[in-house]
Amino acid sequence: MTRLILIAVLASALAPAQGLVFEGKSGPGKGKNIVLVAADDEYRSEEALPQLAKILSTRHGFRCTVLFAIDPADGTIKPDHQTDIPGLEALKNADLLILFARFRDLPDAQMQYFVDYFEAGKPIVAMRTATHSFNLKSSPTFARYSWNSKSPDGGFGRLVLGETWISHHGKHNVQSTRGVFAPGQAKHPILSGIRDGEIWGPTDVYTVKNPLPGDSQPLVLGQVLEGMKPADAAVDGPQNRPMLPVAWTKTYKGARIFTTTMGASEDLENQGVRRMLVNACYWTLGLRVPARAKVDLVGAYHPTHFGFGTYVKGRRPDDYR
Repeated sequence: MTRLILIAVLASALAPAQGLVFEGKSGPGKGKNIVLVAADDEYRSEEALPQLAKILSTRHGFRCTVLFAIDPADGTIKPDHQTDIPGLEALKNADLLILFARFRDLPDAQMQYFVDYFEAGKPIVAMRTATHSFNLKSSPTFARYSWNSKSPDGGFGRLVLGETWISHHGKHNVQSTRGVFAPGQAKHPILSGIRDGEIWGPTDVYTVKNPLPGDSQPLVLGQVLEGMKPADAAVDGPQNRPMLPVAWTKTYKGARIFTTTMGASEDLENQGVRRMLVNACYWTLGLRVPARAKVDLVGAYHPTHFGFGTYVKGRRPDDYR
């Protein structure tokens, strides 16, 4: 019996890490647990969320757990492996979920952790493809949350976040996005310390239906630019008449929700994007948002250009520590 226990302990110690944990240092977030789920196969969430977790833990004191899509064959991060995100039980003790997923077809046992979190009325910060996080084909149990759900509430994206996947509004990989404050929103806490027009990213604007449902409130509008540089001119035409929201707030089951269709790993090179996301964490948790949050990058950060199959092969969670 003793030998079997020893073998089990050794096996556990040698098993590949399923995620990353960044213990919070000093700051207003001390004692709060954030779970960040990086499970998209195009916009390099596996790079973006570890960096965001480093900022939140190092600069603000939050304890951050980052989870990934993992290849069960070898324990490496495999963003296009749609059916497994190990470690989701961490959501049971999460104060905030930062979600960056795309078209996941998860088993019921893993979906249950998400559903329990959503329906408990707990806050969410959602990034880019989170509007279409789930494409549930293998089991009908949680079909209501699939991006293309036939239910009246329109799936997880529309129901919980405010929008699901519709289409690209800007030209993908051709036209970038400048964030312009929505009318009357310049003093919203999530925009604290950000200049109007400072937010920029190489990702394009997504199509959303106007108006957004329920109590959704647009904060930032996406100005479609002619090219892929921050100083490029705005497109003169119907793409910007009117501009569509790229960041908004909403509530679900009483919880504060913040969604942005920006947030690819390259977008995080922009200080305005980083500050918006950090501010959103404070706001969704009901904490006082700093006047000018510290959002300097932590360590070296060289994001990969977005695209299918462009992820760095063979990486394990600890490689992003």
